[in-house]
Amino acid sequence: MSIGLSIVMVNWNGGELLRRSVESVMAHPPSLNYEIVIIDNASTDDSLALVRAHEFAREIIAAGRLRIIENSENRGFGQANNQAFALTDAPLLLLLNPDTEVTEGSIDRLIATVESDPHIGAAGPRLLNTDGSVQISVWRNPPSASEILLSNLKLYLLLPRRIRGELLLGGHWDHSRERRVPMLSGAVILVRRKVIEDVGGFDERFHMYGEDNEWCLRIVRGGWRLIFQPDAIILHHGAQSSLQRWNNLEKLRVQLEAAYFFQQQSLPRGRLIANQLASYLTASGQHFWRRMRGVNAPEVRLATEIHWQNLKRALRGTD
Repeated sequence: MSIGLSIVMVNWNGGELLRRSVESVMAHPPSLNYEIVIIDNASTDDSLALVRAHEFAREIIAAGRLRIIENSENRGFGQANNQAFALTDAPLLLLLNPDTEVTEGSIDRLIATVESDPHIGAAGPRLLNTDGSVQISVWRNPPSASEILLSNLKLYLLLPRRIRGELLLGGHWDHSRERRVPMLSGAVILVRRKVIEDVGGFDERFHMYGEDNEWCLRIVRGGWRLIFQPDAIILHHGAQSSLQRWNNLEKLRVQLEAAYFFQQQSLPRGRLIANQLASYLTASGQHFWRRMRGVNAPEVRLATEIHWQNLKRALRGTD
């Protein structure tokens, strides 16, 4: 029987969470014939050993439904996913972070959503934090200067909550209904192979952060629809790999630099400048306000510095 769904997991030191993620798929499998492809980015922990040692892994390896590819270096999230895309030929692919756990029927609900309309290119679930709260997974993409000002200056408080949610998405929207969206979280995306054949895979210039923004934007610009499906529920522990690599300030720097690179590649220069100016002015205002109150906020200071550097780069038109 041919494989209908390839479930792709990019792992780097996922530890026990990787095993739990694979086990959750086995406990709540899709109705399609499927395989799991783990691309390991040169992990130094025992995450692969934990998977291989488990009884369920031996069963699916014997059945040819689990493949583990071990890279000799950390190739990054986007490049490792592209590696899996090239190794598989299933018509549907589920990108699943190794720190996620699927729930009963969640994969089938995503499949049904994508297959309900030939114009739908990908679907994403409602993500839950470990405490059961909703994890933000839908954002405007790409950002605009007006949205940056509304959010950072808290001007959204002047808007009715319903309008605020529809306008800004993110944490302002309750993630409670199925809808067409401009972006889905890279933690979990079910995508048609036709989409990859049409617009390509991830931009490998992104190592970590920003690659899902760029990919989703390219998918939408290619004429495909992205759908948020709240009836598919997946638990996401979140940021487990990044916490091993960077402290909070280092992670913030990587995220802001990736966000700038994404906007630089995706926006006209005028919009890029406007966004960087809005980000710098609001960050510097927040930094000044905290200094006046004697509050030490190194993350705000760092954001101000990075936004200032990025604004200068945008004005000069340099990389």
